[in-house]
Amino acid sequence: MPARKPKVIVTRKLPDPVETRMRELFDTELNTTDEPMARKALAAAVARADVLAPTITDKIDARLIEQAGPQLKLIANFGAGVDHIDVEAATARGITVTNTPGVLTEDTADLTLSLIMAVARRIVEGANVVQSGDFKGWAPTWMLGRRITGKRLGIIGMGRIGQAVARRAKAFGLQIHYHNRKPVSPRLAEELDATYWESLDQMLARMDIITVHSPHTPATYHLLSARRLKLLPAHAILINTARGEIIDEAALADLLSKGAIAGAGLDVYEFEPQVNPKLLKLPNAVLLPHMGSSTVEARTDMGEKVIVNIKTWMDGHKPPDRVIPSML
Repeated sequence: MPARKPKVIVTRKLPDPVETRMRELFDTELNTTDEPMARKALAAAVARADVLAPTITDKIDARLIEQAGPQLKLIANFGAGVDHIDVEAATARGITVTNTPGVLTEDTADLTLSLIMAVARRIVEGANVVQSGDFKGWAPTWMLGRRITGKRLGIIGMGRIGQAVARRAKAFGLQIHYHNRKPVSPRLAEELDATYWESLDQMLARMDIITVHSPHTPATYHLLSARRLKLLPAHAILINTARGEIIDEAALADLLSKGAIAGAGLDVYEFEPQVNPKLLKLPNAVLLPHMGSSTVEARTDMGEKVIVNIKTWMDGHKPPDRVIPSML
């Protein structure tokens, strides 16, 4: 007799090719409505599933993990970030956690450069003027933005995405600076002509553009606090395509409204999906709906990684994208 297929419960709708392949390989329950699972539904899922395939909209905390049935042995996350999962609690229960690293790099870097250009050149403001019918014609001093060539870009977090942003930014003529837990290799630093800052405070005070590419951990919560945001020069712009909790959003909105920071481009928010009401009213804030990985290619690649992790676990091997608590 063939081996029993593991019960896999998927919490959100995934790309059709991914869902179809999961149905072929596993005993899969899909979320056809694509509505985020309520707490009660999540509790029922972990009680029945061999494998839970959640997304960033699902809070898999210690209390939920306590309700898991003994058969739950794998949480195969659809996404690179795992700050919504209590990995330590899962590991203590003998549950492996996996994620989908690497596949979001290029798309997130593309969006980051798009936000830099959109804020610096006031692209959204200009588009809104035309679409509202208020365009009265060209004028020498109207809708002036800032050139990005020659400006200093400060990258917070020089992992895969930070490096991809640096490569793109260098091609645009930006000077590359970065803050990281440790310097990158001499070879990479030479390739990018990148300047390392051990002190985040010192870097912030000297940059024209800051972009955030750190994971959300207890150590990075409000890494850009009200105090640190005040270190930015008044002409600086701030970009965040990482996690909203890294920035004190209320402090950022206050500084933007006063003109103490020139502009911001945000794809993520501290209390997502809620956005600080002050930000919504600011013309110098470009706000996107968490779409850094929103390409057909990225979402399909993410799903394929989920499948590989489940299949490898099902075959009795260690999944390639295991998340180890000590790594967080």
